[in-house]
Amino acid sequence: MSDLGSTRCEGQLIERQQSGLLQVRTAEQFRALVAEQGLAQAYEATDVVVAADAGFTNQVSWQLSLGPSDPPIRLRQAQLDGLEALCGSGSGELLLSAASLPSLAALLAGGSIELSAIGEVTPLQPRRELNASLSLDQIGGGRLLLHRAIVENGIVGISSSAGLTATHLGPLVGPLVSCLYACGGPGSIGLTMPGLGLLGPGSPVLVGGAIGWVVGPGSGHQPEVPRSALGHALAPGASAAVSVDLHQLQSGSLRICRFEGHGAALLLPVAAAVPLLNLSIARQAAAGAELLEAPVLDLGIPRRLKPCLGRVRYTELLSGQLTLQGRPITCSPAHSPRLAAAAAEELVCRLREGRFPLRLPWQSLGSRSTLVPLAD
Repeated sequence: MSDLGSTRCEGQLIERQQSGLLQVRTAEQFRALVAEQGLAQAYEATDVVVAADAGFTNQVSWQLSLGPSDPPIRLRQAQLDGLEALCGSGSGELLLSAASLPSLAALLAGGSIELSAIGEVTPLQPRRELNASLSLDQIGGGRLLLHRAIVENGIVGISSSAGLTATHLGPLVGPLVSCLYACGGPGSIGLTMPGLGLLGPGSPVLVGGAIGWVVGPGSGHQPEVPRSALGHALAPGASAAVSVDLHQLQSGSLRICRFEGHGAALLLPVAAAVPLLNLSIARQAAAGAELLEAPVLDLGIPRRLKPCLGRVRYTELLSGQLTLQGRPITCSPAHSPRLAAAAAEELVCRLREGRFPLRLPWQSLGSRSTLVPLAD
């Protein structure tokens, strides 16, 4: 079978889904089927592959839409649980940063948050102060924006500095004692779908049990990175930003942690459908850990451009130990394989039952890099 033969279109896949005949597998299941039956037969037996990630990020913001008060107030300053919120043009729109993620987790868990606001007095909005305790039911609308929800690949962090080094991946023991890897490798969205080519503005993804939507390229979007012969990124490449309705997120889906020296971070599973439109896409999705690599960066150097100590295959990372400069180094994931696997299984069920839309992007994420450094 050639790569151009037996192609599928979006309409065919939607028709199969509506008929209850859509053949869906997780990326792990698809690779196992390829190993057992060969690529051609596995492709014929699979319409959609599901991939998932569950990594830590602090590139997050969230927005609330509050209803009117009586008497009305024109918001000028506001705090939620003692943390500053950005007021939107005096209306009931509030924008919050990653520092307030613990408040968001409490809100989604059924708790309440404390609002303290000061208004600009006008004839039609005479209220000067507003203090209220808000539950999720009392909030008209809200959205979580993940500025870097999906990344094509990740890095392996290591430190050449002695002792403990605080990093955005977690603490590293040095010199060259432990390492942390940010991407799950095979089964991750970006290494199942190179270039994130089947995602674009309006593409649906599963975020914390809710349907979220890709809004465009994410922060650090670098589609023009070096690639393997099959097209997989050899470094963090393309990225996508995703928005999701707060009221649709499943309770307990957010896991909040705090990294020493880096503040609050969010662990939230994201799963995406990878339609196998042709054999080339299937071949990329079938790539195993032995074909995928990530760069090893020295995070102990406080510079924007970290020294690269080479690349390592995911077979080594997943084994829990790699060899660098002749010495064994312990590897640990800076993500949750368990949460990613659970999200993938949930999306498989939703696709088979017709509870998740299949949609190809009307526009790609684009080739322009969003990683534009400030002047040194």
